[in-house]
Amino acid sequence: MKKNNIQKQWNKATESWVDFVRKRKDYTREELNNPAMFKMLGNISGKRVLDLGCGEGYNSRIMAGKKAKIIGVDLSAKLIDCAIREEKRKKLGIDYYVRNAADLRLFKNNTFDVVASFNVLQDVENYQAAIKEAARVLQKMGRFIFVIPHPCFEIRMKNGKMLGGWEYKKEAKDKAMKNALYYKVDRYFDIHKYVIPWNMKRLIRHFKTTSFHRTLSDYIDALYKAGLMISRLKEPQPTKRGLRKYPIYFGGNLRIPQSIVIEAIKQK
Repeated sequence: MKKNNIQKQWNKATESWVDFVRKRKDYTREELNNPAMFKMLGNISGKRVLDLGCGEGYNSRIMAGKKAKIIGVDLSAKLIDCAIREEKRKKLGIDYYVRNAADLRLFKNNTFDVVASFNVLQDVENYQAAIKEAARVLQKMGRFIFVIPHPCFEIRMKNGKMLGGWEYKKEAKDKAMKNALYYKVDRYFDIHKYVIPWNMKRLIRHFKTTSFHRTLSDYIDALYKAGLMISRLKEPQPTKRGLRKYPIYFGGNLRIPQSIVIEAIKQK
């Protein structure tokens, strides 16, 4: 597999990312997206599940704890190495492979009951092929459940200009939610890639990754073309615990959604 920039970025970010996730510093995962995703997954006991873009295996281990048979794949060899080392330590029965989400030829057609993907598709350049592959490896009536940042409300950079974000009262001395007037959405139909600077203080080392902005229509069209029919859609809100622990961090997510969770069913 030839390395590309996205693969190199995540390989470089591995140490910081593993610390970030395993020490539960990823507040958005813990108190917003994972609760919504796992509620939608429901009872997966005995199910064969592909964790598409599994990273260092955090969600794979949660699903294995729910008595599912898990296989995890990720583009980053270094993240997979970390996942394998943790599997050797905990022995949950998870198999991990280095694979591009758009190329799952390792697996036969109709292999899995569920394909789960946590905040991955927005980082996959050929997302249409990834969705098509997810559909191919699913059994008939199998479920593809994925979380992505809400395309309508992404904060992204294009040509040095920030698109999206909160607008505040001019007289405000700080950018607190009490001073937020509205959330600005602009250039929604401009399809492009952009760099995300991961520079929060919770990280032991800052890094950058690349994402791709697309419209909701783009994702839904790709699902339709792959023979997947949307059955449920959720725009998560923070948990009560999250709001209690991190009221400033999650304040804006009571007004607009950060993400979207979609379940789509394979029809044939």
